Formats: sequence, structure tokens, C-alpha cells
Amino acid sequence: MDLSFAEQIEQAMAALEEQQARMARTAKELEAATASVTSKDRMVTAVVGAQGQVVSLTFHTNAYRTMAPSELGKVLTDLLNTARADLGDRVAGAMAEFKGLGETLAASMTGGSELEDLFTPLRQMRPGFADKAAAEERRKRDRQEEFRG
Repeated sequence: MDLSFAEQIEQAMAALEEQQARMARTAKELEAATASVTSKDRMVTAVVGAQGQVVSLTFHTNAYRTMAPSELGKVLTDLLNTARADLGDRVAGAMAEFKGLGETLAASMTGGSELEDLFTPLRQMRPGFADKAAAEERRKRDRQEEFRG
């Protein structure tokens, strides 16, 4: 059963609102996110915030007192960089959920409708359409190959 254009718009708007709510929740979660890393010798724990800021450094032993300043600096630098990288990976993973969202919404707005049938000849008249169509076919083929491994 084909949906009317108004019904397609209504469905697309509902999907958009749902995605906006998901994005807002994800953004809020990421703003509050922290990453915590403890050194291998369990001497110190570093916690960084979403912007890479140092939230806390907790020394669990007094071993740092006997360390050379350069040695302590290296431990802290490595620890902070590891924590930042962990948080960065979490952010990238959370944002990956939204990859292709624009394409999905555009397809839901025009896919399989009389509107798509109307736009197809107009798109073909656009300068460079053949080049873009070939590039799109290559992109689809590459995505399929990537999926197959």
C-alpha cells in the first residue's frame, strides 16, 4: 500500500524528531562523560572530562616522591593521553550511530513516492549528473565490498 505524500511527510517528521531526541540524549551523555585510567603500578589514577580536561589525579601510594621529575611527568602524560584516547574512542563510537542519518531521512522523504518519480528527470538534467551518478555507483559498490570484508 502506497502512502500519500502527506503521510510520508508525517512519517519523516516523526523519524526526524526521534533522531533529534536521540542526538540530544547522546550529546548530554557525552558532555557528562569521563574516562578513568590507572597506571600499571597502581600508583596514580587520572580522570579526564569530555573536553579533555583533567578532572582529577589521585595518588594511591607515595612512590611518586622518590621518582625523578621527568619520570613522574612521563607517567602522568602517558596516563592522561590514554584516558583522553579512551574517551575519544567512546565519543567516536557514539557518533557512529548517526552515520548516514541524512541519507536515510532523505530517502524516507522521497523514496518510492510520486515525488521521487517527479524529481528523477529533473535530477538527470542537472549539469554533471552523469559524473555524480557514476561516483554514487562507485560509492555503493565500495560500501558493499567493505561490508563483505
